[in-house]
Amino acid sequence: MFHFTAQQRLSALARLSLFHILIITSSNYLVQLPISIFGFHTTWGAFNFPFIFLATDLTVRIFGAPLARRIILTVMVPALVISYVVSALFYQGEWRGFSALASVNIVIARIACASFMAYVLGQILDVHVFNRLRQRKAWWVASTLFGNLSDTLAFFFIAFYRSTDAFMAANWVEIALVDYTFKLLISLLFFLPMYGVMLNMLLKRLSESHLCHSRPPPSFPRRRESRTGETHSFWQRSPAFAEDDEE
Repeated sequence: MFHFTAQQRLSALARLSLFHILIITSSNYLVQLPISIFGFHTTWGAFNFPFIFLATDLTVRIFGAPLARRIILTVMVPALVISYVVSALFYQGEWRGFSALASVNIVIARIACASFMAYVLGQILDVHVFNRLRQRKAWWVASTLFGNLSDTLAFFFIAFYRSTDAFMAANWVEIALVDYTFKLLISLLFFLPMYGVMLNMLLKRLSESHLCHSRPPPSFPRRRESRTGETHSFWQRSPAFAEDDEE
């Protein structure tokens, strides 16, 4: 665990919050775009949302569960609003104009609410449950299998069960299962092999940044002439540290 200044903690909180908002917004938009792979129905959102689990796990590991909870609370409202606005303006992949914001789109509203609720559920499980399982050797099994499953089922049920979107209402179970399968494959084939490398890189970068901010300014040589005309060489510290010397 690293110790950061107040400014560094605020900077990290802002960046991680923006990253979470970006993932939620893009996921809510891409889930409107259905595709067919090997004869199975799914959406483009299946390839995007697994990033939120990586972001959350890195946040908890580096900064601890308290800061992770703060990030979740910070991103909830703006993510919900931004995802609705973007989805309404580009509904089903087409520009609808700003007039689309004049009325409430029930389909998009359900998607936004479903994403919000599923995100909250996923993060609560990750912070309060999976954070304890990380002490075990195979913690990632529970996080990957059950975390993705609970999030996926919650999202598609809330968003598309008896939806006015006929296609999604008729195929939401199949889409949810295919979506979950793709999330699982992406996690196993991409994230897990790279997870240790990415975590070590982030830890090293944060460590170097912390050292740069905590290291005292360097000293510089200066020559001074004494009252007798002799020249002396000594190391002059910066003004900030000179005040400490005078004390």
